[in-house]
Amino acid sequence: MYRSVWLRLGHTILLICLLCTLQAVAQKGIAFQQAPLSTVFKTAQKAGKLVFVEVYSPDCHVCQSFMPTLADSRVGKSYNAKFISTKADVNLPATRDWLKSKKFYVPSLPLFLFFTPNGELVHFAMSQNSADELIRHANNAVAPSTRSQTWKQRFAAGEKSPNFLIDLAMYSRVISDTVTNMAVMEEYASQQPANTHITNTNWLVTQKLVIDMDNPLARSLINNFAAYKKQYGQAAFDVAENILMSSLYSSRGGRYPPAQIKQVYDGLVRIGVDPKMASSRTLLPEVNAYFRLKQGSMAAERMNTHITTHSLSVPEYIYVARLFNRNSPDSADVPSLIKWIGKALAMKPSPGEQADLYFEQADAYRRAKRTAEARQSASKSLEIAQASRIDTKRNTEQINKLK
Repeated sequence: MYRSVWLRLGHTILLICLLCTLQAVAQKGIAFQQAPLSTVFKTAQKAGKLVFVEVYSPDCHVCQSFMPTLADSRVGKSYNAKFISTKADVNLPATRDWLKSKKFYVPSLPLFLFFTPNGELVHFAMSQNSADELIRHANNAVAPSTRSQTWKQRFAAGEKSPNFLIDLAMYSRVISDTVTNMAVMEEYASQQPANTHITNTNWLVTQKLVIDMDNPLARSLINNFAAYKKQYGQAAFDVAENILMSSLYSSRGGRYPPAQIKQVYDGLVRIGVDPKMASSRTLLPEVNAYFRLKQGSMAAERMNTHITTHSLSVPEYIYVARLFNRNSPDSADVPSLIKWIGKALAMKPSPGEQADLYFEQADAYRRAKRTAEARQSASKSLEIAQASRIDTKRNTEQINKLK
C-alpha cells in the first residue's frame, strides 16, 4: 500500500515539475496578456509601451505553426521589452466588433498589428514564420521611419520598388484605404510585362491585392481566363468573379456608367457565368445608372429585356414597380411599368400583393398625369386593403393627393 502511495505521489511531483518546466519555457516567448483589448491598452498606457495584437483563429493551421516561433526566447526578449502583447480570436464577437470599429480588413491569418497605447495603428505585418522575421517586424514597429504608417508618404515621395508596393497595397487593404490600394496596384501592374502577369508571384498579387477590374492584372486574368484556369483551376474563377463583383458593388461601382456595367456583364460571361445569371447580377446597377443619367426610357428598356428572358415572381414585380416609381427621372417608363403590373396581376397574387400592385399602378398613372386612371387604381387598392384588413393609411394619403 505504501509503495502505491509513493508511486502516485511520485507521479504527481513529476507532473508538477513538467508543468513548471513548460510554464518556464512559455514565459521565454512573448508574454501574451489574457485580458479584454480595452484592458490591454490601459496596461500599455501605464507601462508607456506599444501594443502588439496577434489576430488569429484557434483552428487556423498557419496560426498554430507560428506558436513555437512566438514562444522563441529571442522573440520573447524583443517583444516583451517593447510591447504589451495580446491575442485576438477572430471568431469572437468582441474581436469582430473591434475590427469593425477600426474598419480593419483581415486578408489572412495570422495578422500582426502594432498600436500606440492610445489605439492608433502604426504598423502591420503578415510575416514569414521565423524568429528573425518577427524580430524585424518588432524593430520596424518601434522605429518611426520604418513603420507602415509612413509608407503612404514614402510612395508619394517616389518610392516604388515592387516589394514595397506589395507591402503598401496589403497595408492599404488592412486599413480599408481603397484609393491608395488602387493607385499602388496600378503602379505595380505598370511595372509588370504582360507576359509575366500569369506568373506565380503576380497571380498571388492578383489574388490578394487587386480589387479593381480595370487594373491591368485583372484585365489580363479576365481576357486570358482559359490560360489562368488551366494553371490555377477553380481559384482563377473565384478571383475573377470576386474582382468583377466587388468592383460593381463598390462605391466607385455606384458611379459606373452603363457601358462600364456592361463590361462587368461581358467579363462574367467570359469567365463562364451563365448569361442569364450575369444579366441578373448587373440588372439593378445598370438600371440605376440610367436613372442617374436621367434616361428613364433606357432604364425601362433594360428592364423589359430582362423580363422577356426571366420569369419574375409577384414580389419581384412589386419591387421593380416601386423602384421605377421612386427613382425614374421621368414618365417615359410608365407604359412599360403598367404592362409589368398587368403581368403580375394575371399571376393570381394574394390580396396584400394585389393592394401593393394597384397602389404602384396608381402612382405610375399619377406620374404620367393620367389622373382619372390613377384614381381608379388607387380606389381599387384601398378597397382590397379594407377587405383584407390591411392598414389603409398610405391609401388614404394617395387618394388625397389625387383630388
